[in-house]
Amino acid sequence: MEFTTLQIGIEKNVARIALNRPEVRNALNVTMIKELTEAVDWLDARDDIHVIEICGNGKSFCAGADLNYMKDIANNGYVQNLEDARRLSKLFQTIYFCNTPVIALVHGHVIGGGNGIIAACDVVLAENDTVFAFSEVRLGITPATISPFVIAKCGEAMARDTMLSGRKFTTQEALKFNLVNYIGTMEELNKHLDFYTENYLAASPSAIRDCKQLIRSVCGHDDPYSPVFDMTSALIANERVGADAQERMKDFLRK
Repeated sequence: MEFTTLQIGIEKNVARIALNRPEVRNALNVTMIKELTEAVDWLDARDDIHVIEICGNGKSFCAGADLNYMKDIANNGYVQNLEDARRLSKLFQTIYFCNTPVIALVHGHVIGGGNGIIAACDVVLAENDTVFAFSEVRLGITPATISPFVIAKCGEAMARDTMLSGRKFTTQEALKFNLVNYIGTMEELNKHLDFYTENYLAASPSAIRDCKQLIRSVCGHDDPYSPVFDMTSALIANERVGADAQERMKDFLRK
């Protein structure tokens, strides 16, 4: 498969997906959302791929929504925004329900939807000075489509602390919140990446698949058709066309 917003490298049984829009700090747009969903689906379906790694080229892992994407959001009606929200939710669902272990390696900034990507992964490794934020409330919307995955991983207390304020928080806080599993220098992260990868490769792929399903089932997050995904998509679509969000997004774009 060919992609315009991603770089994919495959070595033996390991696939690495690099978000590749470095000029905009790998900000999400419609094309990247679509391609990342397709890439994870494609790799998960391959019998020869036993580990998937996700990273970002350039200065940041993912700086949230692309400005032109935000302009479209501000100009679209409810139906278009609902379709878009469902596409975004589908991306996070695809990563979360992937049968193959997924490791994220993050640096720079992880903003908005970037946190949805990493919350859906199995393991997250973050460089020491990475900055995180759920900045949606400052634009008059909520982190709706990412919330099922973030709250499943980090809990209600973390959501109240970070989502309600939209504040920035550090890697140390992200570690405390369980949003990331390990923090360190890039050299240290690559050693941990190799460590996890080697252990995944030593395990039975079918047993890992069953174990991922087991974990989701025990935690009550095993339904890919859960109405929560439709609810969160409808919520953010409604918010995007509301007067407050319209004014805040337009003001943000003007600045």
